[in-house]
Amino acid sequence: MDSEGVQNMPLSQAQMRALVVELVFGGDQTRFEAFCSAVGQVLPPATSAVLRGSAVTGSRWKDGAPFDGDGPGTSDLDLTLVGPDLLGLYSLDGFFVPGVHSKPLSDDDPDIAPALVPLRARLMEMVGRPVNIQVTRDIVMFLRGDLLGQPYLTLIGKADA
Repeated sequence: MDSEGVQNMPLSQAQMRALVVELVFGGDQTRFEAFCSAVGQVLPPATSAVLRGSAVTGSRWKDGAPFDGDGPGTSDLDLTLVGPDLLGLYSLDGFFVPGVHSKPLSDDDPDIAPALVPLRARLMEMVGRPVNIQVTRDIVMFLRGDLLGQPYLTLIGKADA
């Protein structure tokens, strides 16, 4: 329950999509679609792409701070590519769980997936903010999303079908 006694309901995919379009793309659906297209151009057929974090909920999980609470472009985007085919792009030190769940390719770890650096640079140019790219297997997304209730917006893949 929130402070007004209203139970917080999970956001639907449509609600999360609308929030992302507003918060990240200034309400411009065309820019959002271009972002999705850029991601889709590098994905193998059985791979999904999802956004996680404050861009899909409007606030940071850790402390409740609003998206871009420190000013425009200060919140990052957490892009997760779901499926086994891209795991081989990460160096051995680029994993939380080797072969299962990578660390995010980010400013903190800029060299862990060199083949994804051009995509990251292109996406950051498109949105004017940091974009972190992580790769994980379906089971991890199932555990985090479905069992633990961590929200994510499917950009490309199975949930869109």
